[in-house]
Amino acid sequence: MTNKLVAACDGASKGNPGPAAWAWVTAAADGTVARWEAGPLGTATNNMAELMALRKLLEATDPAVPLEVRMDSQYAIKAATSWLPGWRRRGWKTAAGVPVANRDLVVHIDGLLNGRDVEFVHVRAHQVGGDPYNAVADQAASRAARRQQPAGTFLGSDPPTVQQPGATGDRRRRPGRDEHARTRHNRRSGSGGAKARFAGTCHCGKTYRQGEPITKGTSGWGHSSCAGIPPPDSGR
Repeated sequence: MTNKLVAACDGASKGNPGPAAWAWVTAAADGTVARWEAGPLGTATNNMAELMALRKLLEATDPAVPLEVRMDSQYAIKAATSWLPGWRRRGWKTAAGVPVANRDLVVHIDGLLNGRDVEFVHVRAHQVGGDPYNAVADQAASRAARRQQPAGTFLGSDPPTVQQPGATGDRRRRPGRDEHARTRHNRRSGSGGAKARFAGTCHCGKTYRQGEPITKGTSGWGHSSCAGIPPPDSGR
């Protein structure tokens, strides 16, 4: 029996749209990071970066090996699962009859998923004791978005260390099996709150400040009051 490969991927956009990047990591048997990669996207939206991260992960892994993909983006998970069949059936149009946003990426991901055993797991981002692999992917994507430079195992780079939310001093930890905590993907919107590490833009169009309380909703991080509102480009 072929063992399942555990992996995580994440995208980042500093401004949404703004300087963006993608990243993925795969888990080793001892709970550390086996491989990872991050790459710049120039100016792009957060949703585009999340989808590109998934595409790059699928391209980099063996399609014959069952894959568990951990992501904090409900948009990307639904775009690859529950929304995808309807989009494909309608000729890559939404239920409202408008073209699917990020169509090229979605179509490419659809092809990469064909015939593969892939399980998507929704995890909560920026949580103390949260999923370690998603945390590394988040840090790698954020760093690549700021620097606009590729990094990863193939370049001899060490995976980024992770500063736990609320930690002080130099309390940094590398991922380990004892830190593993996950929430399986479901249809509920909202997945906990945190303080924004960077200023950004909610999908409602209004900005939020660094340090302002934000909540993970169906479209990513934004105002708590917007957590249950689908993104304007989700096009279910």
